[in-house]
Amino acid sequence: MTGEDKQRDALSLRTYRAASGMMGPLADLTLKHRLKKGKEDPDRVNERRGISSISRPSGPLVWIHGASVGESLSILPLVERLSMLRKDLVFLVTSGTVTSARLMAARLPDNAIHQFSPLDHPAYVRRFLDHWQPDVAMFVESELWPNLIQMTHARQIKMALVNGRISPKSYSSWKQRPDAIHALLSAFRVRMAQDIPNQDRLSELSRGDVKMFGNLKMAAPALPADDNDLSTLQEKVQGRPRWLAASTHPGEEAFILDAHLRVSERFPDLLTIIAPRHPERGNEISHLIRDKGLALAQRSVGEGITSETQVYLADTLGELGLFYRLTDVAFVGGSIVETGGHNPLEPARLRSAILYGPYTFNFTETYRDMRASGGTALVRNERDLAAALVRLLTDEMTRDAMADRARAWAEENAEEVLIDIVEALTPLLPVPQDAT
Repeated sequence: MTGEDKQRDALSLRTYRAASGMMGPLADLTLKHRLKKGKEDPDRVNERRGISSISRPSGPLVWIHGASVGESLSILPLVERLSMLRKDLVFLVTSGTVTSARLMAARLPDNAIHQFSPLDHPAYVRRFLDHWQPDVAMFVESELWPNLIQMTHARQIKMALVNGRISPKSYSSWKQRPDAIHALLSAFRVRMAQDIPNQDRLSELSRGDVKMFGNLKMAAPALPADDNDLSTLQEKVQGRPRWLAASTHPGEEAFILDAHLRVSERFPDLLTIIAPRHPERGNEISHLIRDKGLALAQRSVGEGITSETQVYLADTLGELGLFYRLTDVAFVGGSIVETGGHNPLEPARLRSAILYGPYTFNFTETYRDMRASGGTALVRNERDLAAALVRLLTDEMTRDAMADRARAWAEENAEEVLIDIVEALTPLLPVPQDAT
């Protein structure tokens, strides 16, 4: 790389910092738009500006940041294990979605506080850091916001990248700006990737050591569910063959509905449950279902399942654990379209037989190893999916064996991964107060 290229990369980060600093009005407009869409909590929107209504607790503070629900769930066992190691620590957990905030409010321990992460505006980040003054910062997965990283690093706060992930698309993009991504990744004293492909990509981009102990999400607790809702739904679907298409993306629902039509030739009372990754797409998906001539019940508008319902559209936030418990067979979305697949450990913990498509680069090793254990099966098109569903809905022994193997694999790998990650993070923790 030429000196001119390096200067251009360094300039691009400085330009980003300067440009983002002038975009306060745009940041406010973005927040107002997100509020209208229900993507922000109106009572806590100031947290996105770095303004908190909660005082910083005394003592050493460990800040752990994860973008959304999946990352937030993986943070929980990390907080628990670090708390066992050091009783004096307090934790600040940040995330960017309303669903993750609700989840954290219900599940974080007493020594942990949840806040929404600030938008990547210099003034907002500065306020956030001035208020919380973290001793350690741990970024989970792929939240590489330049201001947040560089301004935290500038304060000499010890930083770690945990469960690091960078998609092939992002990798290709960052390769065009090697010194920019090098500057960002070099801020982390410890870098850990979730699997070997991500380790290879991060090692090249960081030009430094990247550790790999496995996916932290293996240690995450099972997704929660409301017992009363589960009991009500179980009564509605009792005796019916049913399956779940989870975390679906545009282009996948048509594929799922075609598979439903094929399978319903064998099982006329088949119930297909679709839980889209983005519930705000509910109305779009409902039109698609009706266009196929299928009887729909849509959860977000309060429609209940009846004996006539063929497709139940679970277009609500934070209820995926409910629907994994309601079904024994789950197709994990984001894998027929080139999104990279979603977390198969979530259905594995809740004892589902797991089906998935060919695009799983977000969890390459997890899917590979779980498939080798007999806990998952690959489907490439609607014919494959329909054939797999017929087999699993017909053959209880095969279905149970597949679900048991998926759960066993997830449980066997969880503890070892967590132990190794915590051991790598321990040197970053502040010196105990009674040791000074």
